[in-house]
Amino acid sequence: MSYKVTLVGATGAVGREMAAVLAQRGFPVGELRMLASARSAGKTLSWNGREIVVANLDEADFSRGEIVLSSAGGKVSKVFAPRAAAAGAVVIDNTSAFRMVPDVPLVVPEVNPHAAKNHHGIIANPNCSTIQMVVALQPLHAYGRLTRIIVSTYQAVSGAGARAMEELTRETRAHLSGAAPAHDVFPHPIPFNVLPHIGGFLPNGYTEEEMKMVNETRKIMEVPDLAVTATTVRIPAYRGHSESIYIETEKKISADLARQLLSRAPGVVVMDDPTNQLYPQPIIAAGRDETFVGRIREDLSRPTGLNLWCVSDNLRKGAALNAVQIAELLAEKGWLPRG
Repeated sequence: MSYKVTLVGATGAVGREMAAVLAQRGFPVGELRMLASARSAGKTLSWNGREIVVANLDEADFSRGEIVLSSAGGKVSKVFAPRAAAAGAVVIDNTSAFRMVPDVPLVVPEVNPHAAKNHHGIIANPNCSTIQMVVALQPLHAYGRLTRIIVSTYQAVSGAGARAMEELTRETRAHLSGAAPAHDVFPHPIPFNVLPHIGGFLPNGYTEEEMKMVNETRKIMEVPDLAVTATTVRIPAYRGHSESIYIETEKKISADLARQLLSRAPGVVVMDDPTNQLYPQPIIAAGRDETFVGRIREDLSRPTGLNLWCVSDNLRKGAALNAVQIAELLAEKGWLPRG
């Protein structure tokens, strides 16, 4: 059985990663269509031994009964996704456009696969920083029930797109040559620097990225009143988001038990041997599908507090891989149109 698959935003960093993941995982693609803006239409991209010409999204017909993997920006998704769903497609959208819409499932297959069943043609892919956190926390929540999460993130520039990666390279070269680096994507220079906000600031003092983590975590884990607070930070790494996570649980979880629970969890690799300097790093996670967890230790000030360090490739598990895993889940359950 094969499926008609369309990539929207095919020329972007996440779109290209989605194409790669489809091929690497052997998803049964009978026909692959690549769409982008009018500016990118006409480009040719290679996929799985084929050359595919990118078509104009504005002219696309979605009445073919296909699965659409989309990463073209929230404004674009708000326009085309409802139209595609109404035409019979199933859209897995990687933007923030539909994540908090009540009747749109927000899915991480390792955490809440059941939520995908009740889609109405659109399924939301969560924020990259949220995905890796809930993958790491779900096995702990299942055992001891989370009551509080405090997370600080250290996020790679690829989370802001291909232009941000280019800016890091360009500015780094300028800085090392003694020239004044010019920045465009970020409000301040990013090489050798740390920016303590991602997204715009909101009236409550938090940023858009921070509130995404708060609200999406509650929705995915189905705990509307879960105490969550976040501080999101941009660092000069290309790929791989890191997170320092503190949790409290109703039932105490020792560090040893946490390692056991996490070592059995799908999609998680425990990398926790401090005596040998072994712990998760972005350079280790880059290009990998797993979410890596280490520095697991009991908090010294709270009886049910636990600290851990979590790293994952934001372009893979944080975006492309999770979207493809949702498609695989739908195919397995028979919830996809057939090609």
